[in-house]
Amino acid sequence: MAVDLSQVANVETEPGELPATMAAWVIREERQGEPVDAFQIEEIEVPEPGAFEVVVRVMAAGVNFNNVWAALGEPVSVFRYHPAEDHHIGGSDASGIVWKVGDGVTRWKPGDEVVIHCNQASYEDPEVHGLDPLAAPSQQIWGYETSWGSFAQFCKVQAQQLLHKPKHLAWEEAAAYGLTYFTAYRMLIDRCRLEPGHRVLIWGAAGGLGVFATQLCALTGADAVGVVSSDEKGALVKQLGAIGYVERSQYAGMMRRGDESAEEERARFKESRRFCKAVEELLGGPPDIVFEHVGKATFPTSVLAVKPFGKVVICGATSGYQLDFDVRYLWMRQKEILGSHFANAWQATKANELIEESKIRPVLWQTMGFDKVAEAHQLLRDNRHLGKIAILVGATAEGQGRTAEGPGAIRAEVGA
Repeated sequence: MAVDLSQVANVETEPGELPATMAAWVIREERQGEPVDAFQIEEIEVPEPGAFEVVVRVMAAGVNFNNVWAALGEPVSVFRYHPAEDHHIGGSDASGIVWKVGDGVTRWKPGDEVVIHCNQASYEDPEVHGLDPLAAPSQQIWGYETSWGSFAQFCKVQAQQLLHKPKHLAWEEAAAYGLTYFTAYRMLIDRCRLEPGHRVLIWGAAGGLGVFATQLCALTGADAVGVVSSDEKGALVKQLGAIGYVERSQYAGMMRRGDESAEEERARFKESRRFCKAVEELLGGPPDIVFEHVGKATFPTSVLAVKPFGKVVICGATSGYQLDFDVRYLWMRQKEILGSHFANAWQATKANELIEESKIRPVLWQTMGFDKVAEAHQLLRDNRHLGKIAILVGATAEGQGRTAEGPGAIRAEVGA
C-alpha cells in the first residue's frame, strides 16, 4: 500500500491510544546498499510498549552516520544485532511527545514533551544497577543496533531513555544534539575529568562531536584548539569558544595510511612534529587531553602530541579502526589511552540540563522534510553535507514546539 507522505504529520488518535499503522523509513536485509536504495517508505504496524517501555510520537529526528552504516550493511549488518526482526527502522536522535506508556512506567505520562538518548540496556543486568549501563552485556545503541528508531511516526524506547525537552528549542533543534553531544560529554567530563586550565586538542572540531567538545571546554574553563579543514570552520570553532585552530590541509603529510615505507614514515613523523609544535604554540604548551574520533589517520599524531601523563580519549575511528603508533611515546612518557562510548542516563541528564540552561547550544545546518530521509543519508554517505541535518516528522515547519524564550540552535554551514 502506498503511503501518503502528505499525511505524516497527522495522527488520528489522542495521547494514550496508538493507531494501528504508521509510516516509516525501512531498511531490509535484501536491499542493503546505497542509502537512496536501502531506505524505503513502508506502512508498518505501530509497536506496543512493553514493561518499562514508552512509545513516542516523533516530531523531529536527527540524522547520524550510524544509519549510513545500517543502509550499507557495513562494517556488519544491523540484522546481526536484532535477528528476530526482518526490518530495521533507524534513527538514534529524536524529539517528540509521549503517546503511550507500558506497565511499570511512573515518571512519564502521555502528552509529555521529550528528547531521547540512545543507550539501551536490560534492567536485569547487574552492571546497570551499580557499575555503568555501558558495561552491560545487553548494551545497544537504539535506532542502530535496535530497530524502532526515529525515522517513523512513532518510535519505541525504554523509559530511562527519556529526557525533558528544552522548552526554548524547536522540535528540529531538540532532535539535533543527543547522540554526538552526550558522547562528547562523557568523553571529556566523565572519562577525562575536564578541569579549568586544561589544554585540549580537538580533532574535527567543526563536526558533530567537535562542536560540543569545543563548547564544553569553553564552559569548563579549559583552553581548546580545534583541527578543521577550512578557515570557515575555524571561524565557527572560535565562535564556540576555541582559542585557536589548525587547518589540517597544511599538515596533510602527517596523516597515517598504514602502508608507509620507512622513508615515508620518517617524513610523516616529521610532519607530525611540525603539527605538534603549531598546537603547542597556540595552547601555550602540549595538550593535557586529545579528543579523538578519527582513528587510523590521526592516532599516531595524537599519542605524540599529548603531554607526558596526558590522556587521549577516543570514541570512534572514521578513518579506520586498525591503529598503529610508536608505543615508546606512550609508555616512556606515561600517557593514557581512554576508550569511551556514548553516555549513560545520568550523564545524558546532566548534559541535557546544560542545554536547558542555554550554556550549550545545538549546531544545526539544515532541516528537511520526512520525504528526504534517504536523501539526507546519501548526503552523509557522499560527504556532501555541511553539518547536522534534522528531519521534520510530526512537525510541519521549523520553529514549532518552542514554548519559552531563549537562544535556539546555532545555524552553521559547516561540518566534519
